[in-house]
Amino acid sequence: MARPAEKAQAMLNKWVKMREQSDTIQQPTRRPYLASLCEHLHDAEKWRRQIIREISDGISKIQNKGLGEHAIRDLNDGINKLMREKWHWNKRIVELGGADYNRIEKLQQIEESNDGPEGSIGLKGSAGYRYFGAAKDLPGVKELFARNAVKLTKRKRGDVYKYITPDYYGLRDEEDGVLLEVEEKASKKRREQLNNVRDEFRSIVNAKISELESDDDDEEQQAMGGIIGAEDAISAHVALPTQEIVERTILEEKKKKLLDSLS
Repeated sequence: MARPAEKAQAMLNKWVKMREQSDTIQQPTRRPYLASLCEHLHDAEKWRRQIIREISDGISKIQNKGLGEHAIRDLNDGINKLMREKWHWNKRIVELGGADYNRIEKLQQIEESNDGPEGSIGLKGSAGYRYFGAAKDLPGVKELFARNAVKLTKRKRGDVYKYITPDYYGLRDEEDGVLLEVEEKASKKRREQLNNVRDEFRSIVNAKISELESDDDDEEQQAMGGIIGAEDAISAHVALPTQEIVERTILEEKKKKLLDSLS
C-alpha cells in the first residue's frame, strides 16, 4: 500500500493539473471578434497591446516601396482596419474602468500636427482613412493631397478682395437684359394697379362731391326762396351774398383743387 504522503502528493499533482487545464480553457488564445465580448480590463489591455504590435509590424512592412501597388494597398487597408479596431478596444477599456486612450491619442495627434501635415500617423484622407509609408506615393494619392493642400492654405484678407468682381455688388445684373425685362413687367403691373386705384378713388370723390352739391342746392333753395343764381340775387335786391352762396363758392374751389391734384 502506498504511504499517506505519496497519496497526498498524487492528489496535489492531480489538482494542479486540473487547475492548469481550467485556466487554459478560460483564457482565450485568439482575440475576440468584437470588443464588447471582453469582460475583463486586463484582457482588454492585452488585446490592445497586441493590435498595436500588429499595426507597428504593418507600418514597418509598408515602408518597402518594392512590394508593388496591390500589396501596398492591401497593407494600407489592413492598417486602417486595425486602427478602427483599436479605437473600439480603447472605448471598451473606458467602459471597463480603464484609461481613455482615445483622448490621449487625440492629444498626441494635435501635438504632432504642429510638426507638419503628415505627422507620424500618415496622411489623412476622406472619412478618416490614412495613407502610410509607400502608400503616400501611390498613383492618385499625391494629386489628392496636393488639391487638399491648396484648399487648406490660409487666405488673407487681400486675397479675398482680389477675387471680388463687380458681379459681387450687382453692377452687371442688367447686362444680360433678364433683370430689365422682369423689372418692366413688374412696373407695368404696378402702374395698372395704381391707375385702377386712382380711378376708383376719383369715382368715389366725384360721387361725394355730387352728393354734397345736391344737398347744398336743396338747402340754398329753401333758404333763398328759390333764388339759385346771381341774376336772381340781383333781382331780389340782395346787396351781399348769403352764407349759403359763400359756402357753395368755397366748395367749388375745393372741388377744383382736388381734381387738379388727381390729374
